[in-house]
Amino acid sequence: MKVVALITEYNPFHSGHSYHIQKAKELAGADYCVVVMSGHYVQRGEPACMDKYLRTDIALRSGADLVLELPVPFATGSAEFFAAGAVSILDRLGVVDELCFGSESGNLPLISSVASIFSNEPEAFSVAVKQFLADGASYPAARGQALIGYLTDHPLPGNLSASMEEIQSLISAPNNILGIEYVKALSRRHSSIRPATLLRTSSYLSKTLSAPHCSSSAIRHVFQSRNSDSQPTTQAMKTVRSCVPKEAYAVMSENFNSRLPIFVDDFSSMLLYKLLSARNSDLTDYLDVSPDLENRIKGNLTGASTFSAFIDTVKCRQYTRTRISRALLHILLDIKVEDFVCYKENGFVPYARVLGFRKSAESLLKSIKHNSALPLITKMADAERKLTPMGADMLGQEIFAASLYQSVVFHKYGCRMKNEYTHGVIILD
Repeated sequence: MKVVALITEYNPFHSGHSYHIQKAKELAGADYCVVVMSGHYVQRGEPACMDKYLRTDIALRSGADLVLELPVPFATGSAEFFAAGAVSILDRLGVVDELCFGSESGNLPLISSVASIFSNEPEAFSVAVKQFLADGASYPAARGQALIGYLTDHPLPGNLSASMEEIQSLISAPNNILGIEYVKALSRRHSSIRPATLLRTSSYLSKTLSAPHCSSSAIRHVFQSRNSDSQPTTQAMKTVRSCVPKEAYAVMSENFNSRLPIFVDDFSSMLLYKLLSARNSDLTDYLDVSPDLENRIKGNLTGASTFSAFIDTVKCRQYTRTRISRALLHILLDIKVEDFVCYKENGFVPYARVLGFRKSAESLLKSIKHNSALPLITKMADAERKLTPMGADMLGQEIFAASLYQSVVFHKYGCRMKNEYTHGVIILD
């Protein structure tokens, strides 16, 4: 049995994702494809535009055999923690042979070499990062500048070569950055899983639809513009039809304007209440909130009425928009530094929660149950007896975060979703 794994968000699913699944299986010669997917919230610090159960259904219909949930503290974490959490699940399943990710570079040897520098942190590199941070640069910018400086004096290993322009492109493109973190996480765990990459041809942040492959950002942009302009549901869906597989299109169109889309501003009142309630608290207790960012948040509490407008108000040169959004979401979801320290010290994710699987993958599930170092959660009622106290706390965070998402869906559309205890695993024939 050969198994290939993907780490995904599917926010939302498009033709490029379908290509990724099929090509990954083909290149790995895999019998099965395991997907670790973000739940109701994603790495850019926002809610997913459609809930995890709809996205799981689409993934299974599009070629995935098993979908596991990436717990919310990692799904909403920085690229490093997002990757570390997902890789920790895959590594301890005991069945995965290869991890295949998309990248703008497509150059695995170069990605691996940079990952090695980031993982080992040579002294000259580490000192430079600290200096750039002291000068006011954001962490991604500081790390990038330090890398370019380091490679000026320390050439890449073996026969590998790259121009400074190639290096700059490598460390500035979002999928490259995640790819570097995946390889770094595999290396740090001494994992037997082999990394592989597919060249990504569409821009991650492009808002332009270009069939057959486009970005999720482009589809979300169409949804948001149609939503705000109150244009007909059919028009919004017709606009993206050429970029979405028919299986995904059927699910999305059926639930459009009754269960999706969901946007960050749908959480505005919740965020404002949380920030006002915590105005006298130490916000640096929450993940990704520095003392300076805390001051900016508290100093602008009356400056904006929506989540996105508040981000714009707080934004400055030192903090990217994504970093601020992620910090605010951590405050809203009550994800704290002390929790994350505990998770990191104990191997990151202590369970594998199944969101859905194909019936034809039953032998894969049996193999996981036999080989996995993690408890496999298929029924929430059985979770408590399977989990450590830390695992129970992490799952509790997931339940709370899901409840907030479900309440927003109900408030916006009147759709009462099943809760985490009553919504069963999705099983596709």
